[in-house]
Amino acid sequence: MTTSSAVPLSILDLAIIGPGQTAADAFTNSVALAQRAEARGYQRVWYAEHHNMSVIASSAPAVLIAHVAAHTSTIRLGAGGVMLPNHSPLTIAEQYGTLATLHPGRIDLGLGRAPGSDQTTARAMRRDPRASDRFPDDVVELQAYLRGASTVAGVEAVPGAGTDVPLWILGSSLFGARLAAALGLPYAFASHFAPGALLEAIEIYRREFQPSEQLAEPWAMAGVNVIASDTDDDAERQFHEVRRHRIARFLAPGRELTDAELDLIVDSPQGRQVAQMMHYSAVGTADIVARYVREFATAAQVDEVITAHASGTIDERLRSVDLLADANDPVTV
Repeated sequence: MTTSSAVPLSILDLAIIGPGQTAADAFTNSVALAQRAEARGYQRVWYAEHHNMSVIASSAPAVLIAHVAAHTSTIRLGAGGVMLPNHSPLTIAEQYGTLATLHPGRIDLGLGRAPGSDQTTARAMRRDPRASDRFPDDVVELQAYLRGASTVAGVEAVPGAGTDVPLWILGSSLFGARLAAALGLPYAFASHFAPGALLEAIEIYRREFQPSEQLAEPWAMAGVNVIASDTDDDAERQFHEVRRHRIARFLAPGRELTDAELDLIVDSPQGRQVAQMMHYSAVGTADIVARYVREFATAAQVDEVITAHASGTIDERLRSVDLLADANDPVTV
């Protein structure tokens, strides 16, 4: 685990489609965010596979990664993650092998076992309900394709074989921690929306880690929501708005709500439960947010923090990225 005052920082970009915007606008914003992250020294930007969500445009992360990679030059880009049970390991090996061939040394592949959607959408994707049970075997099969050592006789990933795209295991429970440890892979915990098992999962991962060809020592990353602004009041305003809209997305998807209706939902037991999903949130001016991120990394025993800059507009998100980068500099903190 890093002990320096500067914490390695990355970004999770959900490619949010804001009010009055289109998916094309979200992709333009994703390019701008990645370019700013690259300029400010962030480690990587990841995109998560979500389906049938009207405000999230990252349903095809490989395609989005290709687009962003063509508009950046050095920053690592990856899936955070691909929901592997939705796909065959060979297909994902070919997709990410293609990306790694086009952009050598810049591609990550985070893998999760959730559907990334509701049950109706999962059925529309022809998802096998038993596919999650095969997740560990599918990870091993995928890794073998990327190494050029296929476990399926007569089948190779072209392109893909020999690219050795680094795999990560994603999770929000103890299952992923144990699998990442057993396979000797880096582990990313989704504490930006599922905070409950964070500390136990990281402890298990570190205790049970087995060195592998990819990774000699454990490397853990965890997510934090970040809203950094020039004043505490403005950061709190942004956080209040983000939290209200997130609760509405979960509890009243697709509905246009009056302020009174939104207040009722936010104040309901279900609303408070959704709000708790944002437990790990750094909100305030640059120094406050940077201190929160450092203390979070120490308390959670993680080597890297992936930040979800949750502000409502791209200008606010870019400002948040800049302020955290400034304050994370060991010279200035």
